[in-house]
Order: sequence, then structure tokens, then C-alpha cells
Amino acid sequence: MSRPNIVVFLSDDHAEWALGCSGNSEIRTPTLDHLARTGVRMRNAFTPSPVCSPARASFWTGLFPSQHGVHDFLALQDPEVAATPWLAGERLLGEQLQAGGYETAMVGKWHLGRTDETASGFDHWAPNDYLTATPGRQVVTDDAVRFLRERDTERPFFLYVGHFATHSPWQDRPERLVDQYRTATFGDIPDDPVYPYGRMAGEALFTTRNQPRAALAQYYAAVSEIDEGVGRVLDELEMQGLTDDTLVVYTSDHGLMTGHHGLWGKGNATVPYNMLDESIRVPMILRQPGVLLGDQVRDEFVNHCDLFELLLDHAGADVRDRRHEYPGRSFRELCRGGYVPDWPDEVFAEYGDTRMVRTRTEKLVWQPGAGRTLLFDLVADPRESVDVAGDRAASVAELTKRLDDWFARYDERGTSGLRVADLPRHNKREAWRDHGRHDIVAHPPWLAR
Repeated sequence: MSRPNIVVFLSDDHAEWALGCSGNSEIRTPTLDHLARTGVRMRNAFTPSPVCSPARASFWTGLFPSQHGVHDFLALQDPEVAATPWLAGERLLGEQLQAGGYETAMVGKWHLGRTDETASGFDHWAPNDYLTATPGRQVVTDDAVRFLRERDTERPFFLYVGHFATHSPWQDRPERLVDQYRTATFGDIPDDPVYPYGRMAGEALFTTRNQPRAALAQYYAAVSEIDEGVGRVLDELEMQGLTDDTLVVYTSDHGLMTGHHGLWGKGNATVPYNMLDESIRVPMILRQPGVLLGDQVRDEFVNHCDLFELLLDHAGADVRDRRHEYPGRSFRELCRGGYVPDWPDEVFAEYGDTRMVRTRTEKLVWQPGAGRTLLFDLVADPRESVDVAGDRAASVAELTKRLDDWFARYDERGTSGLRVADLPRHNKREAWRDHGRHDIVAHPPWLAR
């Protein structure tokens, strides 16, 4: 069998809840719903970090932020930030697939450093880190289709499509799409009180909150716009007879709250940063007819590092950087209908010095800068409204040990999130700088490595 082509759609701020196939009763996503029906939907997919640049860096490197060193969104309009060699020396997914014989293309949002020069590992480079959709035209989709029509037909290809449309500001979507949501009830958005464990920040303070129905209509329209773009690419694959030969993946960098928990935004909607489920859950759908078993909804926990491993596994192009211990694990066997008895039943995430471990029933969030540990009972309190750490010492001790043991394995001294205040500046809104230097009282022993 020849090596499969690979197309990955990675959207910006597209939350897992904002899909018809995830149960949203009003949003219209016929293409993605079809992709899910004919493919595999991982309904427990998570981001390693609930903000753009770190999550994207984890997708491209297969590493956690405390390994690759990107811990917050990159404000690339700042000359100091733009001049920093982010991910310098890391062997990215594009390079690995290119070395394995793939023709590689990146179109759309990059958000990992300067885009005026082609990043290593790409034969085709069409970046656009800003809102690119104009009436009647999708620039990112146009570039993706152009690559498919001009590619080298003698080589397998890897096409990355980075959509921006669901990112704030939530405005200026095509009226033909917005209009269908102006009378929506938006009943799938819970009427939550404001999350009490942090002050509002970033997008949570936008004037959006004063006109939530207008913003929701724009956000839903942005999702539908992306759905149309995905459909155009799938149609092009079909017209070229490539559907059965191509693995298609749809995911996003992180989630988003649009009134959930009384907030708008993601992990940096609050200070200290949050790890609310709507921030960390992402859509993840995979399809290759005849290779992956379609019409599956899988319950296993997976993240972007696992997806990195799956893509290399599927392509047979494992030429990774052996300097690192990779935290991900390929779930290709699950997508083929298999069973993996020792698959982890927990997931981890980090944002700066904030760290999290989540199981099926509980979530522990460690915020050393704030000097506290939060514990949420996800069964009794799925809206994560009450911290029960003070009442469950045994759970706190067990989950803290899991968190420490996991990061003892994957934290790297020079890029550790616990030393983020000493690392290059990402933007001028970093919580760990806004609130001064935090002395972490209890350093895990492995941090001295």
C-alpha cells in the first residue's frame, strides 16, 4: 500500500461544543458532521495548553510547553517577540514528513514566529495569521485548493490548513451566514454564574459581553464558514480521486467560552489562568475510508501530542528528535476499531506555571503563582463552580502525585513552565509578569535537574 496523503485542518478557538455532531442543536456544520459520520470522532480530545501559540507548538513538535518552551500567545507585532527564535532547534512535524518523502504545505495561521521566510520543512508556504475571509472568498481555502491542484502528483502530500475565522473579534462574518443565527435561541450555552476563581481578563472584558446574542451569531457563523471551507477541500480531494488515499483530520488549537461560566475567551479569560473544560476540550475528527473504521465515536482521552504520534505512525515517517522523551502515543489502533487495554484514563495540561490533571471524575488545578490548588468534582459539579480541595485531602494528595510524577518525566529544566518568568517574553499580558515574580514555595525535587 502506498503512503497516505494527509490533510490537517487546525482551527483557532473552535470549541468542541460548537459542532452539530457534538450535540449542539442549532449550529450548522453539515460538512464536519458528515466527516464525523464517515470517520472517527474523539469526543474526549484536549489541548496541552488553552491558548493559541503553545497549543500549536505542541501539535508541530509533539511536546508539551515545558519541553518546547512556548508558554503563551506570541504578540508578533512586538519586535522583541518577533525577533525571538521560537522553537529554534526543534524538529517539527513538517520537517519529519518532508524527510519521509512527503511534499509539505502550510496555509493559513502559523502564530509561531515570523512568517516572512518559509519555515523549515515546507515546500509550500502561504501563511496568514490574521482574519482573511472577505465577502464571497476564503483566502485560506483558496490557497489550500491551489496547492492540491498544483502539487507534485508523484509524491504523497501533507497539507496543513490553519483557519482563523472563529477567533475574536466576533464580527464581520458573511451576512448570509450570520442571518441564519439572528433568531437562534442559543439554548446550548449554559446560563452560568461567573467563575469565582480568578478575575476576568483578555477577551472576557471585551464589549462582546454587552451584546452576547450578536457575538454568538457571529461565532456560530464563523464555524459555519469554516465548515464550508472544509467542504471545498473535501470536494477537491473527491474530484481528484484522492478521498480513499487521504487521511483527513479536523481539530482546533483549544476551546472557547462564549458565556460559559460567565466568561468569554479561553485559558486567559481569567487571571490566574483557568483550565475549565470549555477551554481545554477540542474537536478531533479523523477519516480515511477503508483504512480507519468509520462511524465511530471514541471515548478515550487524547491530545495534540497523541495526534502528532498518530500522523507519524500513519505516514510511516518516524524520524523524531531523540533528545526528547515524547509524551504522546499514537491512537491509530483505536481509529481502526481496536482496543488498547492500558490507554491512559487521565489527561494533563499547562499554561505558564498553572498545571492540571483531569480524570473522568475529578480535576486538579495547581496554581503556584497564586499559592493554591483547586479540586473540582466533575460528577457532582460538572460546571466546575465549587472548589472542594479543602474537603478531599486524599484526592488532592493522589492527583498531586500524578501531576508531579508526570511532569517529573516530561518537564525540561531550560523550558519549564515553572520558570516561565525567566524565559523570553511572549506578550505584554503575561500573568506571571503582570503580578510580579512569584516564589514557588515547594519546588518539586525533579525541578533541580
